[in-house]
Amino acid sequence: MATCLGLFPPAPAGKTFQLNHRSPSLFSSPKPHITPSRKSRYGIQSSKFGSFLDLKPESKPELLDFDLSWFDPADRPRCFDVIIIGTGPAGLRLAEQVSGYGIKVCCVDPSPLSMWPNNYGVWVDEFESLGFVDCLDKTWPMACVHIDDGRTKYLDRPYGRVGRKELKTKLLENCASNGVRFHKAKVLNMEHKEFESSIICDDGIELKASLVVDASGFANTFTEYDKPRNHGYQIAHGILAEVDCHPFDLDKMVLMDWRDSHMGNEPYLRANNSKIPTFLYVMPFDSNLVFLEETSLVSRPMLSYMEVKNRMVARLRHLGIRVKNVIENEKWVVHPSTGYTVARTMALAPIVADAIVECLGSTRMIRGRPLHHRVWNGLWPLERRCTREFYSFGMETLLKLDLNGTRRFFDAFFDLDPYYWQGFLSSRLSLRELLFLSLSLFRNASNPSRFDIVTKCPVPLVKMMGNLALETI
Repeated sequence: MATCLGLFPPAPAGKTFQLNHRSPSLFSSPKPHITPSRKSRYGIQSSKFGSFLDLKPESKPELLDFDLSWFDPADRPRCFDVIIIGTGPAGLRLAEQVSGYGIKVCCVDPSPLSMWPNNYGVWVDEFESLGFVDCLDKTWPMACVHIDDGRTKYLDRPYGRVGRKELKTKLLENCASNGVRFHKAKVLNMEHKEFESSIICDDGIELKASLVVDASGFANTFTEYDKPRNHGYQIAHGILAEVDCHPFDLDKMVLMDWRDSHMGNEPYLRANNSKIPTFLYVMPFDSNLVFLEETSLVSRPMLSYMEVKNRMVARLRHLGIRVKNVIENEKWVVHPSTGYTVARTMALAPIVADAIVECLGSTRMIRGRPLHHRVWNGLWPLERRCTREFYSFGMETLLKLDLNGTRRFFDAFFDLDPYYWQGFLSSRLSLRELLFLSLSLFRNASNPSRFDIVTKCPVPLVKMMGNLALETI
């Protein structure tokens, strides 16, 4: 009997689910803790104009200086109530929440004290509601979306970058105070019995628990699915770079830049971008420090990583941005909704924790399949499963849109009442509100955009209606 759970919001259709990949004045936050090297300030490592591919990241992997409570292999028995695989934001958040009720928790990760490699961007109001606004190291009063060279949407919603060191330190402190144990190892295998599961680590250690939660990320290896997965992929390449200068407003982060004028002299890139478009995402920290990320919102099959990098090179060349030094770079392939799941999964962790505690902390000692079902249904009630089908419908629709169709879609989307576009991006709308959003979007869309919807949505719409019917049976 499997008692391995994984929490990953886009994919509830499985035997397991995975846990995952965005006060004082918010607009006067300090500059992030980034110190470019002295030699980079003198341009010794400067790249060719507009390019960055020949530069190596300057920053080295960082380890937090934190005194964790490590698992002792000599301990007997090697049993816990809950084992969590992975120490990302959501994994640590769940460990913090569950252990706060006196549940014995062990987190297993090859490097529990390593800093997270990715830049996480979030809407400030989401992190504020979670009590983590103090873990934002930079905020912008507004965001903007460049639809094309003539149209820009200004979004009156503050955006922030997560201070990875601050957030991980805060979560580790809470875990430590609650008695969470940590084991530095990679999980190789997992076995399930009727009321207990065990994991085998690469150091030969076997640990047992009533419940195992897979929080290892999108590419987890232990999550089983009842049917084949056919999701789209989001692929991106980002760099935190020191530059001579850049054209971005320091008071605004760029959520999406769909302009393609940088491809004027790149006919091959322009043709491919017209079919499967990418956009630029920008966090400007100061006049010489900026995070730049070229992103394919969704593609199937996955867009070539080199294609994404080449488009970014062409874009920076057109914008006149000369990269002097790459401080950090990141490459990732994730589910299309992952960009916003940092705040979302951290908000869901207390819900999962409540269900776990209700079972493991009760005098009835609920275990095995009833435990799995109780936690699963707490995380994925009928309403949330139905809204997930709506998001899948949106993804399937976007997969069918070319660059012009995508531009028209977001032009209409960000003209909606802020309650709806903000609620959609934060996954907090009910199914009824999502249906109202769809009707409003169709009503406010341009005629070409309506034509896109009418001609390209029927198949995804029929699929969504069928899945909704199955969910409600």
